[in-house]
Amino acid sequence: MSTEPETTQDAEPGTPGADTAAGAPEPAGEDVNRADTRSGSGDASGDGDTSGERDEGAGADDGSGAEGTGTAEAAEGAAQLSEAAAELAAQRLERERIERRKAEKRGPIEAGAKLSGTAADLLAAVRAVESGEKPVATAFREPEPAPRRAAPEPARRPQPITAPGAAAPGAAPEAVAAVRAVLAGAGAPEALAAQAVAVLGEGAEDRLRADPWQLLRVSGVRPEQADGFARTLLGAECGPDDERRGTALTVWLLEQAAVAGHTALDAPVLAAALAQRSVPDPDAAVQSALAEGEALAFQDAPDGTPPAPAAEEETEEPQERPVRILIGLERYALAEESLADGLARLMNSVPKADGSAADWERAAAAAPRSAGELIRAVAAHALVLHTGGDASQAEAAALLEACRALGLRGWAAAHTTGGRDAFTARATRPEPAESTADHPGDRPADGAATGVATVAGLLSGAEGPGRDADGALDLDVLVVLDAPQLDVETAAMLAESLPDGARLVLSGDPGVLWSAGPGRVFADLLAARACPQVASRTPDPGPIGELVSGIGIGELNQVEAPGKEVVIVPVRDAGEAVHRTVQLVADSVPRAIGVPTEQTQVITPGHGGAVGTRALNTALKERLNPGPGRFGGFDPGDRIVHSPTPGRALMGRVVRADAEGLHLECSGAPVVVPKERVEQTVRHGWALTAHQAVGLRWPAAVVVLPGDAAGALTRPWVYTAFGRAERHLSVVHGVEQALPHAVAEVPQKPRTTRLQALLTAQTPTAG
Repeated sequence: MSTEPETTQDAEPGTPGADTAAGAPEPAGEDVNRADTRSGSGDASGDGDTSGERDEGAGADDGSGAEGTGTAEAAEGAAQLSEAAAELAAQRLERERIERRKAEKRGPIEAGAKLSGTAADLLAAVRAVESGEKPVATAFREPEPAPRRAAPEPARRPQPITAPGAAAPGAAPEAVAAVRAVLAGAGAPEALAAQAVAVLGEGAEDRLRADPWQLLRVSGVRPEQADGFARTLLGAECGPDDERRGTALTVWLLEQAAVAGHTALDAPVLAAALAQRSVPDPDAAVQSALAEGEALAFQDAPDGTPPAPAAEEETEEPQERPVRILIGLERYALAEESLADGLARLMNSVPKADGSAADWERAAAAAPRSAGELIRAVAAHALVLHTGGDASQAEAAALLEACRALGLRGWAAAHTTGGRDAFTARATRPEPAESTADHPGDRPADGAATGVATVAGLLSGAEGPGRDADGALDLDVLVVLDAPQLDVETAAMLAESLPDGARLVLSGDPGVLWSAGPGRVFADLLAARACPQVASRTPDPGPIGELVSGIGIGELNQVEAPGKEVVIVPVRDAGEAVHRTVQLVADSVPRAIGVPTEQTQVITPGHGGAVGTRALNTALKERLNPGPGRFGGFDPGDRIVHSPTPGRALMGRVVRADAEGLHLECSGAPVVVPKERVEQTVRHGWALTAHQAVGLRWPAAVVVLPGDAAGALTRPWVYTAFGRAERHLSVVHGVEQALPHAVAEVPQKPRTTRLQALLTAQTPTAG
């Protein structure tokens, strides 16, 4: 592979969807000055970005996921350590709560005979639907939410990924040794022992012997592997119709659905998936999981069906209504219900005394038009949705400035540290988050305080205003940026943490890819229409802004790019795509556009394949920072992305390595990753997927579209990838007409959630 740029003559910039022009192909050495509108035949090999591959964060790999990126200031080092400690403490508390609840219902339950109350009604309703009868009317009735204070501690934190071979905190060595013996005796990898103890508890050995399919709870174990383990342990007693197998597969399929973003599955969809896994009686398997408390059932109206009226006329015959049965894990069911309750509480609470309506109106009148509309909406409502592109964040900044002028404590929270820093730079009167994170009690004389934090830092207490005596966030107005990146659990924690009378603004671009974790919170809230929605009229500037705006409405337009803001680089195969990408980053973009290499980001659809992040990062490292990779493939100066927990990632670089671990600089703060965690949490970061890049922008972006990535392209993917560029966008184009087809006809992949229905039931104005 050639790594030296080739000198060529100038050519005109192009448009990503243009037809292939007639004439001889361009030379392989063509750079950003020689690009045109032609598309190559493209037969590149890559794995794409599919629902089964979670490509968010350094810890993600094929089939698993954690996403995010970020940058920050040097003073964040101590704050980050305290954030991690607080987050682990919250996870331990939540885990203990879940274990206590499970311990209460671990007794054997035969065919649901020992169920009572709501659980019995749920099981009866599911069986009634399956038999064609009318379900019990009260089975799924929810009690009216009662106003309550925010929980003093965060709840339902996503569980951390345990590194293979690493014992869980506090795990007894003898328990790990006992499980290791069971695994070795059945031919399973002994390295799974520590993970099994972490997931199944101290009694993991007995649980595995009694139910070998419990091994499916360990991350990365596939059903066929668990079946082999069970055959070895059980011998002739093992069979596909084993009730334990059906229950374990039901839970495993629901967990895989959560990886793809669903918080629940339609009962027929789940039954079909079980049948594909050779479960003879899928309905019985689902009922067994429900009876044992491993899953929950819910009744919902099918999409597009209006909700039932509050009360039927006594003289009228009860109307038969379509019934949709959803099956979900307790973890996400509780999170969605908690989020709906928290938002309803927020909307029903009386806003705190915060100045007169005339003060709000004066602040709105002094702001630009779109910002004024946002300020007026926040003045009158406790929950407001704000939609728009990157430029619309100026309106959120104007809102925070108005809050400060009114004597309110207003805070913004971004999904990534990079997003936090960009918003801080955009704000008219920025106040670094660290200033109040370190001294929550320091307030200006008028009582007003504004700042910017990350969502994770805000919840953990490492950043932001801290919490009041009741455990609620000590603020009056919270603006959550990058709102589409909120998964249901994080959103529930935010809602629970807000005090009565506070105002919440969810701000973001609805066209970008959804969250790494389960749920589609922002989209569900927009669809529910339970609160005011303010659409920004501030367009993203320049040719890139024009191109991305068109993609958002399904149009791939040709844009004028006199300064080579948008350039198309056609390629014919995977080798050429890699070569041209390296050439653009290392030579063409710095020379022709003036953007340094370290400010140029490569974005590609997937991790694997000939043009995935792994292949591109290998080629870029060879050109930009060659070295032996003595510490897990890394050398000082390597550009990396570090994912300390699922759904969070930090952009940074390698500083050095020693016996303590790999020393990184992430967002200006020092981070040390232990040697055993490097492989799971650190990746090279010259090339990212669009999921990893969402929430961040760079002066220049090189988007690589290899030939076989055509099936992975969607409008939100293209919209997100192209929108990461501020000054210059190069498109290494090998998908021909698949790009305009994806923009025009391929929407976001659907997710099954319950939040919209819950909001509709709790807020009379919803819908």
